[in-house]
Amino acid sequence: MATYLKRAFKYRFHPTDAQAAELLRTFGCVRKVYNLALAARTQAWTRQERVNYNQTSAMLTAWKKTEELAYLNEVSSVPLQQALRHLQVAFTNFFGKRAKYPRFKSRKKSRKSAEYTSSGFRFRDGKLTLAKMREPLDIVWSRPLPAGVSPSTVTVSQDPAGRWFISMLCDDPSVQPLPATDTAVGIDVGLTHLLTLSTGEKVTNPRHERRDRAALAMAQRRLAKKARGDGANRAKARRKVAKIHARIADRRRDTLHKLTTRLVRENQTLVIEDLTVRSMVRNRSLARAVSDAAWADLRSMLEYKAQWYGREVIAVDRWFPSSKLCSACGTLRERMPLHVRTWTCDCGTTHDRDVNAAKNLLAAGLAVTACGAGVRPQRSTPGGQSATKQETPRREP
Repeated sequence: MATYLKRAFKYRFHPTDAQAAELLRTFGCVRKVYNLALAARTQAWTRQERVNYNQTSAMLTAWKKTEELAYLNEVSSVPLQQALRHLQVAFTNFFGKRAKYPRFKSRKKSRKSAEYTSSGFRFRDGKLTLAKMREPLDIVWSRPLPAGVSPSTVTVSQDPAGRWFISMLCDDPSVQPLPATDTAVGIDVGLTHLLTLSTGEKVTNPRHERRDRAALAMAQRRLAKKARGDGANRAKARRKVAKIHARIADRRRDTLHKLTTRLVRENQTLVIEDLTVRSMVRNRSLARAVSDAAWADLRSMLEYKAQWYGREVIAVDRWFPSSKLCSACGTLRERMPLHVRTWTCDCGTTHDRDVNAAKNLLAAGLAVTACGAGVRPQRSTPGGQSATKQETPRREP
């Protein structure tokens, strides 16, 4: 039997008042169970004891029998068990030094979601019905599911803007490796141009946040004037701010998906720079622009789509002097201020700063692929002789 890639298909849906009330109650119970289990495991940890998933599952059964937590019986048990499994994964990542210690879920700040496995929903004739519900969900089918497949897991969520989403995890037979090609491209990211390719192509930065900046500022000022607390007016103002943020994020995500899909389909090898976006956003002058460009999301999309379609993404060391290095002769300039967009090398070649950087990234990435060389090509020394400094590239797994 063929094994296909698991892929999530996300859709909007519009619940009835009864369904919305049931789902909100489920979200609260999921958060409560997660926090109770986390507290129990934390207390055990202070006593140098370990509590696993099976023990928290037994605790859940005991909690349901108490008068104080009897309301946990009113919702489906499947999302509650999944919350315990998610906590187990969080602790596994913590002990594996891949994540920080799990944190408690907040009613106001945590994501509202509940996960249902196959025993917690029914999917027939294109209609999805969740446990504890009589009517199927009114889903907006913006695209069809793969033919002949059924979801193995369903996740229901509500974003801060009040929109409801359903995410279905399915086998997708359509995701297959593309025919191999000999094309490769270097990708230099920026702010004026979102991407500059080694072919010379430049993709303009849409600056999605700037288009709604005035409306966002107005909504935020109105929110700041509302009285603190859980009042209806403050909730309404908070919802307006969230809707603007959601509109910006949707446009940004759509642009990145279209761009990364095209790059992955057209090129066998994609070479990018290993930027530390988390450190760059600490610069107060560039934080807003860097966040709006979403370089981390761009890289993430390139990597998982390349894995889907049999392509390769190479990350070149962030200290590689791609802008200061002449792609024609290999001469390294000592300084290259940001305001310098074009420059002429001693060899007579005139470079566009971003295109030259993309070409150098491509050359460094191909060197890594071909022979395992370092990411720094030959550079010219003051005496005119070439010197090579080999470094082990820090590539993502």
